[in-house]
Amino acid sequence: MEQVDILMVGHFAKDELIVDGKGETASGGGVYYGSMALRQMGLKVAVATRLHRDDFPRLEELRQAGIQVFATPAEQTSGIANYYQSTDMERRICKLIGFAGTMTLAEIPDLPAKGIMIAGIIAGEVDLPLLKALAKRAPLALDVQGFIRVPEGDDLVFKPWPEMAEGLHHVTYLKVDRAEAEYLTGESDLRTAAVKLAAFGPREILLTQSSGPTVYAGGRFYRAPFTPRSLAGRTGRGDTCFSSYIGRRFSADPEEATRWAAAVTTLKQEKPGPWQGPLEDAEALMRRYTEAA
Repeated sequence: MEQVDILMVGHFAKDELIVDGKGETASGGGVYYGSMALRQMGLKVAVATRLHRDDFPRLEELRQAGIQVFATPAEQTSGIANYYQSTDMERRICKLIGFAGTMTLAEIPDLPAKGIMIAGIIAGEVDLPLLKALAKRAPLALDVQGFIRVPEGDDLVFKPWPEMAEGLHHVTYLKVDRAEAEYLTGESDLRTAAVKLAAFGPREILLTQSSGPTVYAGGRFYRAPFTPRSLAGRTGRGDTCFSSYIGRRFSADPEEATRWAAAVTTLKQEKPGPWQGPLEDAEALMRRYTEAA
């Protein structure tokens, strides 16, 4: 089987986006926003996912972009209803509307990959045995929301990941947002939280917040801003930031990858849906960040 740069594992979602009471259904999930951004960067990407067979046609967008898709039928398609007020697209209320179940090793293609990203949106998509098995294949990147964002009725709440110490021992790149970092470490200071999380084993920590990403790598911190002109495409921000950072790390150091991720995610936030370039706009914005540093 042909090698890919990144194999993404997680649920493809069918989300509801409700702004000021007006809603629409949209494709979503880390594997969606992340894989589309990586393909725009020119990387070879594969996605392993679960969803209801009726929603398989939604995967055609990925295939048209050149992404290899390995889909397993499930009783439901995972989905989250995201409620926003247009006056403040930074804040949202999330409600669970579907869950596609736990993935198994048999559902994951044994593709040669430079890296594997676990891009879950809801706890229970990937369990510890699967995480450990995937870590033996390639360096592992993991978004912690897929392990601590737990359904409680139709609400999604933070709950401890009982196996966190063992799980993070197998992770090379970890992504957390500000709220998750504080929840997991008890530290409101992002840098202190990053150092604590790195002690579990991850080599690099990507922390996201509304002002931009912070990366802790090799004992050093790197920062870059988000500077969007609007937040019309705010959903998928963290997924885009993480994937674009990991994708750039194949060819750049953490400092450059941080600025690249900030630039790509800035442009993504200005338009609903996945980031679709052009690359030149992101490169130009990254250069401005570099010059301003």
